[in-house]
Amino acid sequence: MFQQLRNIDSAFRHVKTFSIVLTVANVIISCYAIYKSHQTIARNKDKVYVIAGDKFLQAVSASRAENMPIEIKDHIKTFHNYFFSLEPDESVIKRNITKSLYLADAKAKNEYDNLNEKGYYTGIVSGNISQQVMEPDSIALVTIPPYRFRYYGKLKMIRATSIVTRSLVTEGTIRVTSPSDNNPHGFLIENWRIIDNTDISIQNR
Repeated sequence: MFQQLRNIDSAFRHVKTFSIVLTVANVIISCYAIYKSHQTIARNKDKVYVIAGDKFLQAVSASRAENMPIEIKDHIKTFHNYFFSLEPDESVIKRNITKSLYLADAKAKNEYDNLNEKGYYTGIVSGNISQQVMEPDSIALVTIPPYRFRYYGKLKMIRATSIVTRSLVTEGTIRVTSPSDNNPHGFLIENWRIIDNTDISIQNR
């Protein structure tokens, strides 16, 4: 009789010990699962998606100060692409110039007016010239306000009988503004001027 009681008591202790071990294991696994879930959620929160015009980009969230030089250089590059990418079509010229002028102040508009008065855009259309902005050689940037920059690049002018490559060096400053549909980075180029735009080479077609 006592032997049976001892066996029952021993079995009960085994079951109790097993239940405690199982409960502790479940708690540990649950805590680990919750911890990993929080880690995954935190990583996903750092991912942001940006829609700028026809671009859909995934970026990692960070303070704007960290990304400021990259954003400014992309803003400068975009402005030059719009301002100098021209085709022998008045509508294309107008569209690109309009986009560029959203990214800069009145200095850029004055430069456009000067070129227009000199017949530059008329010559593009009448001469069936396609003007393309090549990838910039470099963009020198002072990373403290007022964010002075100097753009070093080239233009390719495709004519009926030749391809002309021109240097393109400009400079200006950057003012931080509010982002908008027409100015997604929220910067404005100020005091912009062309320093050099001379022929480098002429290649016969």
